[in-house]
Amino acid sequence: MKKIVLLCSLFMTFSCAINREIIDKPIIFNEERKDLTLEYMSDHYGLIQEEPLITPKMVVLHWTVIPTLEKSYQAFELPTLPDWRPEISSASGLNVSSQFLVDQDGTIYRLMPETTMARHVIGLNHCAIGIENVGGTGDTKLTRAQLRSNKWLVKYLKSKYDIDYVIGHYEYTLFEDHELWLEKDEGYRTVKTDPGEKFLKRVKRATKKLNFKPTPIAK
Repeated sequence: MKKIVLLCSLFMTFSCAINREIIDKPIIFNEERKDLTLEYMSDHYGLIQEEPLITPKMVVLHWTVIPTLEKSYQAFELPTLPDWRPEISSASGLNVSSQFLVDQDGTIYRLMPETTMARHVIGLNHCAIGIENVGGTGDTKLTRAQLRSNKWLVKYLKSKYDIDYVIGHYEYTLFEDHELWLEKDEGYRTVKTDPGEKFLKRVKRATKKLNFKPTPIAK
């Protein structure tokens, strides 16, 4: 009897894992945002394209440092940067965003098409899919539900695209000498800590069998 209960429990857990839902919650991607994105790709990467499309080679994990889904979404929704982001406004008026946003309860929202460029990681946006996680503050830490969703989402993306790397936002400068690094502005860097070393290590450990390439080591 105990074996039957255990098997049923494992089956339910597995079923929940493979049936995880992605909810489309698109941000505004109008002509203004499209033009700003194409301009960003040209100015920062030297890429001249008719459409702001990327070839995904990595997944970058983030936290929003905003405690709620609604306010996190609002931070990404409009095409242009809000007034409270002066530290990056000189690089471009394009608002930050990401392809995915994960709420504290683990619900996964897709904010834009997966192969459309989002501004979320300096030097690598042209090849990176971003996963933002609501929270990351002292009072609103990332949750186990978010961890499970990030693990699932990384596996989902690997099944669709030729993803080589999974990194935390805080690791992006390790790619400065890598062939994927295209940033032309040597003075455009920001210090990041998201999504935290512990969270990233747990995602990497859970996706180890996918054989991602190791992140470059700091010199």
